[in-house]
Amino acid sequence: MVDTLDTMGARLLVIEDDADLRGLLRRILQEDGFDVSVAATGADALAQIDTHTLDGLVIDIGLPDADGRDICQAIRARGIQAPVLFLTARDALTDRLSGFSVGGDDYLTKPFAIAELVARLHALIRRSGTDLTSHVGDLRLDPSTHAADCCGESVALSPTEFRLLAALCARPGEAVRRHELARVGWAHGAIVNDNTLDAYIARIRRKLKALPGAPTVQTVHGVGYAIH
Repeated sequence: MVDTLDTMGARLLVIEDDADLRGLLRRILQEDGFDVSVAATGADALAQIDTHTLDGLVIDIGLPDADGRDICQAIRARGIQAPVLFLTARDALTDRLSGFSVGGDDYLTKPFAIAELVARLHALIRRSGTDLTSHVGDLRLDPSTHAADCCGESVALSPTEFRLLAALCARPGEAVRRHELARVGWAHGAIVNDNTLDAYIARIRRKLKALPGAPTVQTVHGVGYAIH
């Protein structure tokens, strides 16, 4: 039996485009004591995240407007450390690894047992020591458009640039090692040489310079990069 006392009232956001499954998850999780909000798209989810404090998220990887892993990265880039449980129809090892590399905490493959999802959420939230927030200035990442916004200005990012910038923003002021960035930016098993990573970081720097008030990416010699 799952002990729910220490997770009673925990605030969840379920991001799932299938209306039937979304409704079912909302009903079951509410009956189990969670405070549940839902979103059908990545854009709707990010709008809610900007106005709600969350204790956990359930994210379908196959959203209509964005990859759920990009949504997770955008959430982490906003300083939100609430645990993330991914839902996906794909069970390949590379898919699971990519989910963890962008900040996911757990993974369920469809079809799944609702009881298992509920139990995993309780466990994740009990283990989570924090739910909140630090920001890198006013910078915001939008995975539905692969854009970075700051102080009313916006620049487009390639998917790889987006993943790299999100990984840096998820750990503001902290040195992110080169091999960690390579793992996030490129497919599992890809060979990424130093020059390739440096070239992408240079492109990101140029784009951030076009945004007023945006943070800067600094080189941490012998380690990697950090955003301040």
